[in-house]
Amino acid sequence: MTAIRPEVLVLDVNETVSDMEPLRTRFEAAGLSGHSLDTWFAATLRDGFALTAAGSYGAFRTIGADVLRSMLAGAGLAADEATIGGVLSGLGELRVHPDVAPGLQQLHDLGVRLVTLTNGAAAMSERMFAEAGVLPLLDHRLDVETPGRWKPHPAAYQYAAEVCGVAVDRMALVAVHPWDIDGARRAGLLGYHLDRRATPYPEAFLAPDLTVPDLLALAKALEAR
Repeated sequence: MTAIRPEVLVLDVNETVSDMEPLRTRFEAAGLSGHSLDTWFAATLRDGFALTAAGSYGAFRTIGADVLRSMLAGAGLAADEATIGGVLSGLGELRVHPDVAPGLQQLHDLGVRLVTLTNGAAAMSERMFAEAGVLPLLDHRLDVETPGRWKPHPAAYQYAAEVCGVAVDRMALVAVHPWDIDGARRAGLLGYHLDRRATPYPEAFLAPDLTVPDLLALAKALEAR
């Protein structure tokens, strides 16, 4: 474990900061099972990663709608825009996990700069952050539209470093997703794994520099450095 305290924490948004569980009821309202949320999110990431690997780019909303349309049609359900919009509009109504507001405040009080970097649209989370009272704590809210490459492509993390005006090795990526931690570490950042579900970390990925259960624990760990 490195003992360096980073200058900037780059926070993933979907699942790391936002609680996506309420979306299950929207999938159920459309006629799918609640577990379809996990399938949809994984497939959306898959297709976004595939386009990035091919040197192309697609917006999260566009790809997510395509995946959902296929899922609905495959289940013999209405795949019209009203149904798809009814599900995906829930992304703009999510709330943060309970530890996020106090955790970010403690991290901010340590003098660490805070930014978000999402494969989705940064604008989608503005209401969520405002409602949680943490908007003033965030230096930047970034997404991958400008670099045109989804995380874990190195261009996404380098973009965050350029916006913040710091070297990548003075930044740490905070995420629940091992693929994001691995990508950040390969790009030169530190990787902090937020292990919200207490699941084994994949051996195929570069190990995180730090593993904590939530942002409050992260603040405590960084305070000791």
